[in-house]
Amino acid sequence: MSKSNRLDTNQAKSKAYYIFSFVVVFILAFLFAFPLYWIITGSFKTKQEIMSTTPVWLPSVFTGANFEKLMSSRSAPLFDLKLFGYVITGPTVPAALRWLVNTVFMSVTSMLLTCLTAAMAGYVLAKKRFWGRGIIFSLIVCAMALPKQVILIPLLREMSALKMYDTIWAVIFPIVGWPFGVFLLKQFAEGIPTEMVEACRIDGASEWRTFTDVMFPMIKPGVGACAIFTFINSWNDYFMQLIMLSSNANLTISLGIATMQGESSTDYGLLMAGAALASVPIIIVFLIFQKYFTKGITMGAVKG
Repeated sequence: MSKSNRLDTNQAKSKAYYIFSFVVVFILAFLFAFPLYWIITGSFKTKQEIMSTTPVWLPSVFTGANFEKLMSSRSAPLFDLKLFGYVITGPTVPAALRWLVNTVFMSVTSMLLTCLTAAMAGYVLAKKRFWGRGIIFSLIVCAMALPKQVILIPLLREMSALKMYDTIWAVIFPIVGWPFGVFLLKQFAEGIPTEMVEACRIDGASEWRTFTDVMFPMIKPGVGACAIFTFINSWNDYFMQLIMLSSNANLTISLGIATMQGESSTDYGLLMAGAALASVPIIIVFLIFQKYFTKGITMGAVKG
């Protein structure tokens, strides 16, 4: 076979592989995006269109009745602050809005605290040499495989002893120190040359200065990936929220919407409106951290 024929064959194979990859990616993207499309469009449909045996791909008339029902079904104060024995209560708003505020506060706070603690722990485990370092890291790896249901009862008793049961903090603190976050950022920290840390020490920089000015900026892609993972994990942790939260004002959006289901019938329009409302913040967070997420996955996946 001549050189030109081999070149044509390779180009044909490359083109076929490109077409096949495009088709597979398109199918996967469609399968992942279709449920979101169905929820968003369903939130604007009438009950007859939702329950129709023939799929209605687009609402004949976009109606906000489902969102109006969601906002008018219950009410709750916008916030409750306890300061020095006094309780400051915010204005009364639709309960769905309070649930959304609770969920955003829970997820953002968990994300910030987890990224901070995981970054510091990853830096210490990667760059510091001390007795028991390997044992600690082995325990962290083992904790990653431990089902949350196994430690649920001890966590419940711990939160009750700390008088945090039925508060948002009861679902925030168990997430802080997430083993996977520590594992992920340790892999990133190991990719930073140790000579840079030693140079900082020679120049007289403190450990905190070394961490904030040198290590943290260099592991920022990993922190971005950890932030998205933590936010999604906290937002979707329905089981923990179900166990730790009970009062109407402290519910999260997913838990609150679930309590609106009737025993004998289900209002799918109401559920879709709540799901559409709950999907907005998580989409916004992903779009903000998307650059760090993709960069973090590609950089940290092969480090050992």
